[in-house]
Amino acid sequence: MNTVFYSHPACRQHDMGEGHPECPARLDAITDHLRATGLDMALDFREAPEAHPEQLVRAHAAGYVAGVTDLLAQVRAAGEPRHLDPDTVACPQTLAAALRAAGAALAATDDVIGAVVGGPRRAFCAVRPPGHHATRDEAMGFCFFNNVAVAARHALDVHGLARVAIVDFDVHHGNGTEDIIAGDERVLMVSFFQHPLYPYSGAVPKGTNMVNVPLPPYTRGPAMREAVERQWLPALEAFRPQMLFISAGFDAHREDELGQMGLVEADYEWITQRLVEVAERHAEGRIVSCLEGGYNLGALARSVAAHLRALAGP
Repeated sequence: MNTVFYSHPACRQHDMGEGHPECPARLDAITDHLRATGLDMALDFREAPEAHPEQLVRAHAAGYVAGVTDLLAQVRAAGEPRHLDPDTVACPQTLAAALRAAGAALAATDDVIGAVVGGPRRAFCAVRPPGHHATRDEAMGFCFFNNVAVAARHALDVHGLARVAIVDFDVHHGNGTEDIIAGDERVLMVSFFQHPLYPYSGAVPKGTNMVNVPLPPYTRGPAMREAVERQWLPALEAFRPQMLFISAGFDAHREDELGQMGLVEADYEWITQRLVEVAERHAEGRIVSCLEGGYNLGALARSVAAHLRALAGP
C-alpha cells in the first residue's frame, strides 16, 4: 500500500450556500465513485488532524492567520454566514474545515517523508476548502489557507528537505501559491492555467523559481501535453526535487463550466504518470496531492480516480 487518502467529515460541512460550485457534494462524488469502482481497496484512508497556527505561519503572515482565525470563530459563534468576497463565503463550520484541510496536507507530508520501506510514498488529500488562491495575507477564490504551500514549507523547514516542487494543473492560476513562494529558491513551481481567466494573473511570473504556462481557452490534451513536455519536465529534471506537491484541480476538464479548456480523464492520468516518473527519479517517489478545483461532479470523480490510479501505480 503506497498511497494514503486523507479527508475529514468537517470538510463536508463547509457550505458556501445553495448553488455555489464549491460544494460539499464534490467530496461525496469522489468517495462514491471510488467505492463504486473498487479503487478504494487500493487506498489507505486516514482522518485529517487540525493544523496549528505555528504551522500555518510558515506560509501566511502571522497577522493574517490570527485575523482570519478570529473572523471564522466569530462566524461560528454567530451561526450566520459572512462573505469575505463575492465568491468566498464563511459559514459556522468553515474554521473546522479549513484547519482540517491544511492539517491533511501536513499529516500527509509527515507520512510520506517518514515512510519506512514499503510504507506510503504518495498521498491524496480530498479536502475543502481548497487553497491555491489564498495569498500570504488574503483569503480569496474559495480559499482560506493555502494547503499546498503550508505543506511545502513544512517539508522544508521541519523535515529539512532542500528542494521541493509544487505542480499546479488547476484551470485557474494559483496566484496565492505564487505569492507565497515567489523568490524562495528552495521551491520550484510549475503550472498551466487558462489565460485570461480568474484571477487574471500568472502571465508574468513573480519569481525566477516559476514556470508559468498560460494556455488559451479551448486548449485540448495534445497541446497541454506538448507544453508540459517542453516546459515543465526539463525544469523539474534540472531542479531535482526531493518531494513533489500537487495542487490538483480538475476544472480544466471539458465538462467543467468554470473554465473553457478541453482536458479529459486520460490527460490527468498522463500528467500524473509523468510526475510519478519525476518523483521516482529524484524524490524517492514522494508526492502529496491536494484537491483544488473541479466542479462538474461526474467529471471530477472520474478525473480524481484517474489521478489516483496513476499515483497508486508501480
